[in-house]
Amino acid sequence: MDQPSKVLLVEGQDDRHVVRHLLGQAPSTVSFDIRDKGNIDNLLKAIEPEIRVPGRAAVGIVVDANGDPVARWAAVSHQLQEAEIEAPQALCPNGAIMGGVPRVGVWLMPDNRRPGELEDFAQGMIPDDDPVWPLAREYVRSIPEDARPFRPGKTSRAELHAWLATRKEPGRMGSAIRRGDLNADGPLCSRFFAWLEKLFG
Repeated sequence: MDQPSKVLLVEGQDDRHVVRHLLGQAPSTVSFDIRDKGNIDNLLKAIEPEIRVPGRAAVGIVVDANGDPVARWAAVSHQLQEAEIEAPQALCPNGAIMGGVPRVGVWLMPDNRRPGELEDFAQGMIPDDDPVWPLAREYVRSIPEDARPFRPGKTSRAELHAWLATRKEPGRMGSAIRRGDLNADGPLCSRFFAWLEKLFG
């Protein structure tokens, strides 16, 4: 079976869903195959073999920074070095792109700088004047710490999903993008689109 020349590696289904629906809102017609690796460990292990696929023109990597962007960048950089790709020493605010064959790009969610994850990226798409968002945050933060079923460090995720649950048609982040509940016109999405365009265009 022929391998696609351009692939984007993501951690899980939500990442794939969000990117696919963002592309539906993007001003460009850039195209590539999105590969959901299931979790961060599988994704890191897949970097070198995906880069070495014959005929591969471009490989994108989207991972959550989680609590330590520098440590996550170091983990990705190590795998790039295994594939003989020279990565920048420091985080790249607009996403990293390494030239050559294949071209390789890395985006750390949410914005290549802050700790966080996909949900923090999506929070930036909530309209500034949304009246429910502050209430969703207040609700989650009012839950006593010893009663919280979500893990420490996942407050942003809980807040976003509490907000999503209040939509006219509650659903996943990607569906909220498609319906226009999440706005893809903001500066962070513009930077993400520009990174995709430069990498895969």
